Amino acid sequence: MESLKTINEFLELQKRLLAHRDPTIPTLIISAGTCGQASGANDLIRMAKREILERKLVERIHLRITGCHGFCEMEPSVLVEPRRTYYPKVNPKDMARIVQAISTDSLVEDLFFVDEATGMRMETQDEIPFFKNQVRTLLEMNEKVDPIRIYNYIEHGGYQAMVNVLSKGDVRWVVEEIKASGLRGRGGAGFPTGLKWEMLAGQSNGHGKILICNGDEGDPGAYMDRSLLEGNPHGIIEGMIIGAFGTGATEGILYVRNEYPLAIKHLVIALRQAYQLGFLGSNILGTGFSFDLRLVRGAGAFVCGEETALIKSIEGKMGEPVQRPPFPVQKGLYGKPTLINNVETWANVPIIINNDAQRFKKIGTERNSGTKIFSLVGKVKNTGLIEVPMGITLGEVVHGIGGGPSGTAKIKAVQTGGPSGGCIPASRFDLTIDYESLKSAGSIMGSGGMIVMDEHTCMVDVAKYFMNFLKEESCGKCFTCRKGTQRMYELLDEITGGKAVPETLDLLEELSNMVKDTTLCALGQTAPNPVLSTLYYFRQEYLDHIEHHRCPAGVCKDLITYSINETCTGCQLCLKTCSVGAVTGEKKEIHRIDKDKCIRCGACRAVCKFNAIDIN
Repeated sequence: MESLKTINEFLELQKRLLAHRDPTIPTLIISAGTCGQASGANDLIRMAKREILERKLVERIHLRITGCHGFCEMEPSVLVEPRRTYYPKVNPKDMARIVQAISTDSLVEDLFFVDEATGMRMETQDEIPFFKNQVRTLLEMNEKVDPIRIYNYIEHGGYQAMVNVLSKGDVRWVVEEIKASGLRGRGGAGFPTGLKWEMLAGQSNGHGKILICNGDEGDPGAYMDRSLLEGNPHGIIEGMIIGAFGTGATEGILYVRNEYPLAIKHLVIALRQAYQLGFLGSNILGTGFSFDLRLVRGAGAFVCGEETALIKSIEGKMGEPVQRPPFPVQKGLYGKPTLINNVETWANVPIIINNDAQRFKKIGTERNSGTKIFSLVGKVKNTGLIEVPMGITLGEVVHGIGGGPSGTAKIKAVQTGGPSGGCIPASRFDLTIDYESLKSAGSIMGSGGMIVMDEHTCMVDVAKYFMNFLKEESCGKCFTCRKGTQRMYELLDEITGGKAVPETLDLLEELSNMVKDTTLCALGQTAPNPVLSTLYYFRQEYLDHIEHHRCPAGVCKDLITYSINETCTGCQLCLKTCSVGAVTGEKKEIHRIDKDKCIRCGACRAVCKFNAIDIN
C-alpha cells in the first residue's frame, strides 16, 4: 500500500479500483458486527469460505464481511447482492445451501424472512417492513463496505468528500456547507454542528486546535456509535479530516470506551491504512494541509460522555465536569481550543459534502434535518438498529418498524434518551421525534436509545432501575447530584417495598426538581427525568404502590403474592422448578404455593404452560 502524494494519484487509484469492480458478480455479504459474531457469524464466514473454495467459485462469487446491518434480532444474517436477497438466522448448514443456490442462480425460499403479520415470505431486504420503513444513509454504508479494507471504502465513494474539500481549498465553504445542512449534534444536546465549527474556526491557531470524536457511548441498551465504529470506521475518520480542514485543527482524538474491542480493532486498522495511503499526517495529498489522528481508550465512566469530563479523562485526570465558560472551543484539551462531536455527527459529514447540504436538509423537518439512528429494544417484535428521518412519530417507529408488541400484552410506554431520558406513554405516540418535542414531553433525544415497555412493566421499578444506574455513575463532584440521586433511589425503593406514605411523592418530586436545577453537568440535570416523567404520566401506579400496597404490573416482589388457579393440570413442572420448595401437590392435582416459603422469584410462572399461576 503506497502513499498517495497528490489528488491526481488518488483519482487514478479510484479509477483503477472501479475498473476492476463488477457489480453483476453475486456478492455474499455476512453481517459480522458484535451482535452478528455473538450469534454465530464467524461460523458462517468459515463455512462460506470453505464452500467457495471447494466448489472453485472464487471468480464467480465474492464474499464481503461487514459490520452490523441493523436487524440484530435476525442475526446471523446473509445478504446477497445484486438481487438483495435476505436470509435471516442462518446456520452453517444453511450457508452451504445458500452458496450452492448462488452458483446456480437460484434461491433458497424456505430460508426467506417470514412476516408474522401476513405470513408472507419475503425475498429481498427492501420489502421487509423493518427495513422498508427506514431511511438509511449511514447504516447503508455498513452493508457496502468491509471495515478493514480501505480500498473497498474508496470503491464506494470513500474519501471522495475529503478530496472534494481539498480540491476546492475553501475553508469557509466547508463550515458554511455544514451550517446550511442544519446538522445538529447527534450526541444528545442537539447543538448546531456548523455553529460549533464556526466558533472553533474563529479561535486563534497560535497553540493549535484539537478535534475529538466522542465514542464514549454508555447508555444501557444503546449501541449506535459502536456499530458505526465497527462497520465504517473510515467514514468517521474522513468526517474528522474534513472538520479539521474547515476549522484549522491540526490534531484529532478518537475517544472510544475500552468495552468496544471490535470497534477499537477496526479503528486501529483503519487509522494505519489512512496513514499509509497519505490521508493522515503531514502535507496530505500534496495540499499543504496536515492533520494527525490518534485513538484514546476510555475506562467506561458514564459521566465521561459529558465533554468537559471527557477532556479531563484524556488528560489523565479524574473524569469530572468543570464549570463553563470558558467553553472547550475556547479552552479545552491541554488549554487548546477543542471541538467535540459524537460518532454519528462525524459520520454524517462526508454524506453532506458528497450529496449537497440542501439535499441533506430535505430529510427530516425544518429545525431537525437528516436522519437519526436509534437502538430499538425491549418489548417489541423487531429489535435492532434503525435509521429514520427526524420528525417521524413514536408510533411509526414502534408499530411500523418495530412491528408492535412482542407478546400479548399491550405496549405501555417508550423511554427515549437512555438512563437520563423520560418515559412517554402509548397515548402520546403521535409525538414527533425531534429535540424540541421530546424535551417538551419530559424526555430527551439523547444519543438514541429507545426502550419499549408493555403492560407487564412497572413504571416505578423502571424509574428505580435507572436511578440506581445514575447514582452509581455520578462522579460525586456536585453534592446535589451525589446525594440527590442516592436519596431519590432510596425513596423509590421505599415505594416498591411498600414502606412509603403519600407524602413520599411530594418529597420525591421536590427533590427531583432540586437536583435538576442545581447540578453542574447534564448527567445531574437530566437524572430526574425518569422520575419526573413517570410521576407525571403514571402517577396512579405510584399511588397503587403506596395506598393499596399493590404493584399493578406484578413486578415489585414485596407487593405481590403468587397463587395457583383451577387451570392447573398437576404437571408438576412448577414444583420441580421451585428452588425453595414452596410449591406442593400431587401429580394430576391442583398444586398450592406456600406464601411464607415463596421468595416471589417468578420461576414457577415462567415455566407454567397453562397460565395457572396468578399474581395477586
